[in-house]
Amino acid sequence: CEDCGKSLIGECKLHGPLIRAKDRVIPSRARLTLPHYLTLRVLELRAGNQQILGVFAKKVIQKRTQFGPYVGQLSTKLTCYDESRLVLQVLKDGGKYFLDTPNEDCGNWMMFVRLARNQEEQTLVAYQHCGEVYFTTVKPIEPHTELKVWYAADYAKFMEASAVFIKEESDVSPLPSVAKEPVDPWICSSCGSTFATFALLESHQCIHKDRV
Repeated sequence: CEDCGKSLIGECKLHGPLIRAKDRVIPSRARLTLPHYLTLRVLELRAGNQQILGVFAKKVIQKRTQFGPYVGQLSTKLTCYDESRLVLQVLKDGGKYFLDTPNEDCGNWMMFVRLARNQEEQTLVAYQHCGEVYFTTVKPIEPHTELKVWYAADYAKFMEASAVFIKEESDVSPLPSVAKEPVDPWICSSCGSTFATFALLESHQCIHKDRV
């Protein structure tokens, strides 16, 4: 105690306790990387104050907007699994590694993006490029719309998943092994061909444009 000059165990009985000043709480690395036109919302509060978060647009985001790369720790085993997030892997130096995000200080904001359960709510497509994973918008995203992602066609093959994931109420795990075939395929208005994803349809339509 600086007032009575004594070294005490616990509070000073004469002058009372010290006034404790707490450090300012700062956001995690993942939250600090969030672009200014995106925001995090708490969608659910589970036991132990565990927050289920979603990423939402604050303004219109144009189609073909690329986000990334996804920041995570390379791991041979998936140590952090969340049924509402995509399982991501990359090919580096001939090996296949998981992009693991055990906590918010090891990743960026993309770790909060939830998976799309069907084509209607999918706004992003995930794909691998040069050993990194990126998310790109497949359509304009309106304000207050949640960003949701699923694998691109080639990346789905790499992940051994279907091109579109449909989650039923009874499903408990969105691992690639439980992915189901698409119910409503994308149809080309020019020739009637069907495609599993919008990205494949868009690529196919470029052929018709070139012929014209």
